[in-house]
Amino acid sequence: MVTGQLSDARSRFLGLRAPKLFSIIVRGRRAMLCLSSRPSVCRRCGCCRWGCIKGFTIERLGETFNETAIPLRYTPRKFVVHPKRKLLVIIESDQGAFSAEEREAAKKECFEAAGMGENGNAEQMENGGDDEDNNDPLSDEQYGYPKAESGRWVSCIRVLDPRSTETTCLLELQDNEAAFSICTVNFHDKEYGTLLAVGTAKGLQFWPKRSFEAGYIHIYRFKEDGRVLELLHKTQVEGVPLALCQFQGRLLAGIGPVLRLYDLGKRRLLRKCENKLFPNTITSIHTYRDRIYVGDMQESFHYCKYRRDENQLYIFADDTVPRWLTASHHIDFDTMAGADKFGNVYFVRLPQDVSDEIEEDPTGGKIKWEHGKLNGAPNKVEEIVQYHIGDVVTCLHKASLIPGGGECIIYGTVMGSLGALLSFTSRDDVDFFSHLEMHMRQEHPPLCGRDHMAYRSSYFPVKDVIDGDLCEQFPTLPMDLQRKIADELDRTPGEILKKLEEIRNKII
Repeated sequence: MVTGQLSDARSRFLGLRAPKLFSIIVRGRRAMLCLSSRPSVCRRCGCCRWGCIKGFTIERLGETFNETAIPLRYTPRKFVVHPKRKLLVIIESDQGAFSAEEREAAKKECFEAAGMGENGNAEQMENGGDDEDNNDPLSDEQYGYPKAESGRWVSCIRVLDPRSTETTCLLELQDNEAAFSICTVNFHDKEYGTLLAVGTAKGLQFWPKRSFEAGYIHIYRFKEDGRVLELLHKTQVEGVPLALCQFQGRLLAGIGPVLRLYDLGKRRLLRKCENKLFPNTITSIHTYRDRIYVGDMQESFHYCKYRRDENQLYIFADDTVPRWLTASHHIDFDTMAGADKFGNVYFVRLPQDVSDEIEEDPTGGKIKWEHGKLNGAPNKVEEIVQYHIGDVVTCLHKASLIPGGGECIIYGTVMGSLGALLSFTSRDDVDFFSHLEMHMRQEHPPLCGRDHMAYRSSYFPVKDVIDGDLCEQFPTLPMDLQRKIADELDRTPGEILKKLEEIRNKII
């Protein structure tokens, strides 16, 4: 019996403004556009029609709604955002490749020697051949760029306007230099304002052993409202600067195993202090107040403190587990998030009593003279989260994708996938999703037969993380199996689906 009564109502937070509804056409289908602080598009599908049976399909949840692809010259390595103009500054570099000018010159020379035009076609194209399209049939984007010797590098620095996707400045690095690190910095000297620091290496090789000719730190000045770069000077260093970060009006640089603090000079950067006690190679630097969080290539995180009165850097805590870091991000005063090259994401936190003791030491004498075991730091951080993603994570970032929503950790992997880690705010949600995950492990095992918990604990036991991908497979179960799981959770299948949608709407 059809009564017209609405059931299973869903709500979605769009912002603080009063929403407005409009009817639009998306891909030839009618939809409803909701406008508030953030837009939302809803589609309908009438599945009840008298006298006939209507079939319909539900599109994939992960289907791309909108994206903009911007072609670059080389492989992008890192980028920063101009703090005032909101422009992107991207460093690109490739090994074993020719520069754009060398490629064009070599291509033109080859075509002239073969008696062909610049588009790769013979002369009969000019004698009546109908060129259906003007695309280059031998384009490098389709067939790949020509390869050079392995010790040759090409690199450039690009200033990009994300609103118009226009490149406002493009600087090619010369003399076989490649850029590996970048940051914006405001020195105590306010003459130049916001400057750009870029760490480069010349002639870097990885085989048969790692070697390089020289390392440099370039300092650039922004001109024309941040749209153009001008080189002020570059400073030669004894290692490869893989990490740069602003710190209290100065520049922190990770040069091999050395953490060094620089100030701005007229012709070069000036050394102020350094710490040489890091085990391998510094790959990331994060700062908060007077604390410095250093990521080592093989030994996870090191917590440091800077004493301005003594002008010295101290290491007061490190990790107990060796980690080959591929990405890191600062969460709060005591917590860091990291990812290793084996596909694990983890969080470490300094114990609260140790943190209070460090902050209550006004002179830093205890940090300076206290030593740990096996050449380690006197204090150790605790691992509070551990999870195996299954792919190498290349970036971590804390962000809020909806206005008024909570922050989550966004990660990207080397295979191109994006994911999010969302923290629960109530114990009820933790209990509900923990039991749902447990039932999904039992009732919906993987096709290959591998145990789900063993997979998520491939290298370290999974700790305090619920697999949202597994819980999202609940709607794909047969209806009788959905009712069975819902009865054990004292819920209805509709309530479980609504709970999953609420968590999803907190992220996107």
